[in-house]
Amino acid sequence: MQLSKFTDYAFRVLMYIAHHQEELHTIPHLAEKLNVSQNHLVKVVHFMAKQHWLITTRGKGGGIKVSSLVLSMPVGEVVRTLQGDPKLVNCNSPVCVLKPNCQFKSILHDALEQFYQYLNQYTISECIGSQALIKSISIDVKL
Repeated sequence: MQLSKFTDYAFRVLMYIAHHQEELHTIPHLAEKLNVSQNHLVKVVHFMAKQHWLITTRGKGGGIKVSSLVLSMPVGEVVRTLQGDPKLVNCNSPVCVLKPNCQFKSILHDALEQFYQYLNQYTISECIGSQALIKSISIDVKL
């Protein structure tokens, strides 16, 4: 399975912001640092803010920061949300004559589920190699 550019950019944003939590980030700053167009990042950041993975503040002194909750999320859940419902095979266009007896679509679905389950062994904080980071954030949230 190939991840979409949307998913790729979302992970870049999450990991970059998590590594640089001491500062607020802007779309132009992220675009420059990640070498991604601002237009793409606007869509990605907006989507992740709607998921409550990023905290965004408008206006002077505003910016983007990562929610502490997303750092402990399983990677598979994040990828599944970002990817949406990928159609690995389309049996209807054109209509496949093998459809009544074919198990291929079911096998692919099972393989995709195993892919997500494997990714769920890891959290976002593990992707950036920082368990200490998530522990310090958890302490901050409790205070």
